[in-house]
Amino acid sequence: MLIQEVKTLIIESLQLDDVSVADIETDAPLFGDGLGLDSIDALELGVAIQKRYGITLSADSDTTRRHFSSVRTLAELIEKNRTK
Repeated sequence: MLIQEVKTLIIESLQLDDVSVADIETDAPLFGDGLGLDSIDALELGVAIQKRYGITLSADSDTTRRHFSSVRTLAELIEKNRTK
């Protein structure tokens, strides 16, 4: 399932050794009060998504920022745009 795959990608690409897939809530915010990611994490995750799924992302795009709000929105972005 893509949701689980995205959670695993977050853990692996950001080296969150103390976080499990079960710890990441699908609809919780990835930044701030949710998972607590920061802008550097967003860049690293964006690169990992581009490499794994062949998606081109624009860091300055409001649309991209919205898609990075939760695991579910990231999975929706990947599902619609993946080339791999």
